[in-house]
Amino acid sequence: MKTIYYTLILAIVVFSSACSNKKEPVQKENLRPVKYAEISYSGIGQVRSFNGTARSDKEINLSFRTSGILTILNISAGQKVKKGELLAQIDNSEARLSLEQSISSLNSAKANLNTSTSTLSRTKTLFEKGSASLSDYENAKSSFASAKADFESKKRTVEIQKKQVGYGIIYAPANGIIASKNVENNENVGSGSVIAVLNAGSFMEISLGMPENVINRVHKGMKVIAKFPALQGKKFEGVVDEIAPSIESGSATYPVRVKLLGKNTEVKSGMAANITFNFPKTDNQEVLIVPISAVGEDSKGNFVYLIEKQSEKIGLIKKQHFTIGELSPIGFEVVKGLKPGQIVATAGLQTLLDGQKVSLK
Repeated sequence: MKTIYYTLILAIVVFSSACSNKKEPVQKENLRPVKYAEISYSGIGQVRSFNGTARSDKEINLSFRTSGILTILNISAGQKVKKGELLAQIDNSEARLSLEQSISSLNSAKANLNTSTSTLSRTKTLFEKGSASLSDYENAKSSFASAKADFESKKRTVEIQKKQVGYGIIYAPANGIIASKNVENNENVGSGSVIAVLNAGSFMEISLGMPENVINRVHKGMKVIAKFPALQGKKFEGVVDEIAPSIESGSATYPVRVKLLGKNTEVKSGMAANITFNFPKTDNQEVLIVPISAVGEDSKGNFVYLIEKQSEKIGLIKKQHFTIGELSPIGFEVVKGLKPGQIVATAGLQTLLDGQKVSLK
């Protein structure tokens, strides 16, 4: 019995030892897959895009030259108007009263002038016949001169008062369409305040600003392509119409105007536009480009997640800040901080961490 007992004990010990020596199965590391792209030089110099705003080539700001309460407002956005049409008027009763008074004074001065003219003519005839003295004739001439001067003065006053009344009335200065209305009837408007904008041009144009490193490559008559997000990216042909010789005040860009060609009735003033220039390629236009989708931003500035390859399919994430340049159609220009040949993550930047291992797709 003892032999059997010890034999069982030995078998149990051997079996337990064999079980304890079995290795645990190795779990495969679960890495997050990422898309990536290589930073490289690209000759994007020949194609550049800039944002602008559409407007009529002739926009007229309508305003009064005096202040008062609006009593007439024949204006609505999109309304077609003809030259000379009454658009707005303010209550300028004081100016009208002054005009009436000046007209009354003019009529009195005219009557006085007529009387002085008759008196001078009669006195001259009597003087020539010897029936009137020289002093009578001189007095008649003096009275006539004074009456004439008074009449001319009153006449100028009437003209001035008519202008004052006219300052409170706005007639359409040209044929066009009301682009915007800024007031309502019975409002108190100030002198020089724009009450509406009249589009009186014959074509639409795009106003945009261009940086100094590009402006010298733009010339009048240069063909461009204009796209409008509001029109589902519809394209229009255009030409450069104006180029400012100096930087716009408060900006670091040079104002440029692009004239749209052909029919563009869908384009409205104020629409955002994207203007694409196709510049001739030169030898010095190779710039380092990083994809737009690879660029993030934090409190320290712009950054990318570089991927340092550990093997063919595995990479290590490294957060790298860099100095960003201008935006081109295919990515951001790199000023400094990155090198050609480096690879960067191009998707899911919000979920990546510095030092994280990833699977390369």
